[in-house]
Amino acid sequence: MQNLKDLKEQIRKALPELDVVIGWTGGYDPLHATPHFIRRDEDIDKLQVDALCVHNLATYLPALRGKKVGIVVKGCDSRSVVELLQENLIDRADVTIFGFGCNGVVDQTKIRRIVGDVGNIDSCEISGSDVTVSASGAEHKLPLGDVLADKCATCRYPNAVLSDHFAGEEVTTTATFEDGYKDVVEFEEKPVEEKFGFWLKEMDRCIRCYACRNACPLCVCRDHCVAQSRDPHWLSQEAHVRDKWMFQVIHAYHLAGRCTECGECQRACPVDIPILLFKKKMNKEIKEVFDYEAGIDPEATPPLMTFKTEEDKIRERKW
Repeated sequence: MQNLKDLKEQIRKALPELDVVIGWTGGYDPLHATPHFIRRDEDIDKLQVDALCVHNLATYLPALRGKKVGIVVKGCDSRSVVELLQENLIDRADVTIFGFGCNGVVDQTKIRRIVGDVGNIDSCEISGSDVTVSASGAEHKLPLGDVLADKCATCRYPNAVLSDHFAGEEVTTTATFEDGYKDVVEFEEKPVEEKFGFWLKEMDRCIRCYACRNACPLCVCRDHCVAQSRDPHWLSQEAHVRDKWMFQVIHAYHLAGRCTECGECQRACPVDIPILLFKKKMNKEIKEVFDYEAGIDPEATPPLMTFKTEEDKIRERKW
């Protein structure tokens, strides 16, 4: 990241007034970054901000409510912070936001398909438009564009939409809402039988680990999740595609009008199920019916958290 030095200085000045600042640092190998909790001045020097910093750190905020917390955010992360503020799940006065412009993050799955066993990574260097990965004695020079997460190719909000401090220059983009939903439109046009078969095959691979739920910054009712509730008993724990599919559908409905498409659910999935497609479908419908996008305006109220006798585009009384 350009101006990482500026970001570190901004954090250094704010840290005495904060309990913790959440950023990223090097992980268990050179290819992986990991969340980093900065509490002391020397922790700031370990801060890392680059295309390997994939985690949406907003996931930690609800659990830290009541503390003074700083958080480093890219565009999609900041939208999650805005959504948490809208739903009164965090307090604005207690959160200091350090934003920056993001040029995209890597998709570890794409790298793994090219490199192979990511457990044998010797080094990883991001330089300009290339990612150079050394694994098991072999060097792989990958165009960054080929291994970026799909969400980044059509990102409309690469800069933090809300911040107290902004490091570096803003990133420009020409992406439109329609660009971001071409995959949804293409899937919608397929025959029903083909779509049904696709999801049967994908959901049959689900292991019900709930990593998608746990990584989601807006899934805040984990202690009362329908997937594990016994009173009422919504879903069984059977390893049947029916229950797996039902969980994912409920998950998507609970995020309708709330999902910021950060992609953490899909990134966290250990079997690479494309479950972000579910969430994007719901967001597409929310946009068409309510003209609303999640996580943009801190003063807005998500449409499914409001009530109107008659919505502008829902003409129930005329039926």
